[in-house]
Amino acid sequence: MQIDAPINSTIGEESFFEGRYAIKGNLRIDGKFEGESLLVEQLMVGAMGRVKTDIFATSVVVEGIVIGNIQASRRILLLATARVLGDLKTPELIIQDGVVLEGKCTISHMQIKDTKTYIESLYNKTHEE
Repeated sequence: MQIDAPINSTIGEESFFEGRYAIKGNLRIDGKFEGESLLVEQLMVGAMGRVKTDIFATSVVVEGIVIGNIQASRRILLLATARVLGDLKTPELIIQDGVVLEGKCTISHMQIKDTKTYIESLYNKTHEE
């Protein structure tokens, strides 16, 4: 499962939760969650889990389906059965063979607002500067 701490909240199989959800701690979703946003420390979307929202977390592990952007301050792990439609932003991204992903990935340990401009400025610097 690759989550560092025990799960303290669960949305179980055949359960459905809708809305804006902020939780202090760790969450496992084996059911369905739809909403404006999901704010959690560590998130595990199980193989049967279905999530349709933007996710803000420390770490995210996906086995199921996510439609929405994922921003994780530590890492995102996409296991072989993961299906993701959305942009990813994290310092560490691990993708297993078999994953289906459509979206833009931004991988950086630094907090950069405009990654494209930052990299282009580095490219355009001369060696004398």
